[in-house]
Amino acid sequence: MAMTRTPVRRVLDYTVLSVLAFVFALPALYLFLGSLKPSDEVLNGLSGFLPTHLSFDNYAAVFDSLNSDSTGYFWQFMGVSVLLSFVVVTGGLIVNSMAAYGLTRLKWRGRNAVFTLVLLLMLIPFESVAVPLFYMFNGQRNTLYIQALPFVANAFAIYQFHTFFKKIPPSIEEAARLDGAGPWRTFFAIIVPMSRPVFASVAILTFLIQWGSFLWPVLMVSDPSVRPLPLEMSVFQGQQPPDWGQILAFGVLLVLPVLVVFAFFQRWFVQGVASSAVKG
Repeated sequence: MAMTRTPVRRVLDYTVLSVLAFVFALPALYLFLGSLKPSDEVLNGLSGFLPTHLSFDNYAAVFDSLNSDSTGYFWQFMGVSVLLSFVVVTGGLIVNSMAAYGLTRLKWRGRNAVFTLVLLLMLIPFESVAVPLFYMFNGQRNTLYIQALPFVANAFAIYQFHTFFKKIPPSIEEAARLDGAGPWRTFFAIIVPMSRPVFASVAILTFLIQWGSFLWPVLMVSDPSVRPLPLEMSVFQGQQPPDWGQILAFGVLLVLPVLVVFAFFQRWFVQGVASSAVKG
């Protein structure tokens, strides 16, 4: 029998959760307020939270300082990051979901060995293979595709899809086969629409990782024309003397697309869970 919470316990729970949410939101609040302040008022400790002398001058200064052939263009850096993230997320959803479906539902020799290899690949950090990859693809430096290609296939994403696909009743696919649907049609017409929650989760995680990618661009990119936004932010921050108001404004511009993508896929995730509950 489910236990009902008393009003006092409910108020206490919401109070604790609200305090924790506020604490975790403090760095983001400091980032936003600091981006609206003059540089000499940004690093003032707790007084940085006071909303004084606010303006959008730092944002205008960021766009003005990155608006020439010598420095590069802000929207060009943004476009590179958007393009790379789109390719990695879209390609990853297709490749990893199909790989997971083959490992989950299709019967073929060596399937368990391949899945074990996928699990082992999850234990290998990218930093340990970054240098070998650098020497393998050194001839393709300063290209867009080399920044995206190594990250389309992802062992953890395959594992996420595999775990979700195992929970789908096989009877659904058996009914599709009786209606004459082959593996391709079954996957795209039945499995994919039923798997919107896992697609949304994988898309969010993949986008977060790719959008903040820094080590690989550091190794492979020296041409400003193909420089992604996180790498450009490190270059911008290294300018002397550092203008912390502009640096925080750059940080806000870097974070905004993440919030937009998260909000979009979060709605998709909720809709997918709700539709699955109704069907169940």
